[in-house]
Amino acid sequence: MKKFYRIIILIIALIFLTTYSPGKFDLNEKNENTFFNVKNIIITNNNLTKKSEVSEKLNKIYDKNIFFIKREDIEQSLKSIDFLEKVEVKKKYPNTLVVKIIETKPVGILFKGKKKYILDSKSNLIFYSDSMNFNQLPKIIGDNAEKNFLPFFYKLRNNNFPTKRIKNFYYFQIGRWDLQLVNDKIIKFPYDRVDAGIKKSIKLLSREDFKKYNIIDLRVEGKIIVE
Repeated sequence: MKKFYRIIILIIALIFLTTYSPGKFDLNEKNENTFFNVKNIIITNNNLTKKSEVSEKLNKIYDKNIFFIKREDIEQSLKSIDFLEKVEVKKKYPNTLVVKIIETKPVGILFKGKKKYILDSKSNLIFYSDSMNFNQLPKIIGDNAEKNFLPFFYKLRNNNFPTKRIKNFYYFQIGRWDLQLVNDKIIKFPYDRVDAGIKKSIKLLSREDFKKYNIIDLRVEGKIIVE
């Protein structure tokens, strides 16, 4: 069986070498040897991006020589698609490409003036549409919040804060955040000592004697102010 596959590979290589002309190749021109031209593109792993939109963007890849298609060619064609982070491309000879879509993740609904955007895990702003099913995402409010959100969000996650309990993020120009939880409890964090404030807030949220308070203010070092 291995000998058979070696023979097939040698035949393919022979056809390629006898038809390839380095001085004449152009990605935008059809190669005379259509045996190695792309005829099928299989798209996988897409959840937020529409397969039809990806297929349409890749139309110009069809009938190009599969040996010279690069991942960069695919990404360049798809760069305008929302939630696209990168692609992985596998070639199934003689004429099929398998394109695996790697997507960013929506992390919140950001309010900028009177407009709404989806903020993704790469800090991209994507116009919000009512057809999007992202109502479960927390809201992010505050000037320039999109530039400062991810570092704070990752601090919360790295310290095991229960981020699924967050309803709203409020950013202040001084460089600090307030959180509103789903039970409407407010936590006010300092602009520095953020990790320490997060760890303290987690402990306080688990204490029975703090469940009666609606506001936990940690802005002053060494003090806990509650209302």
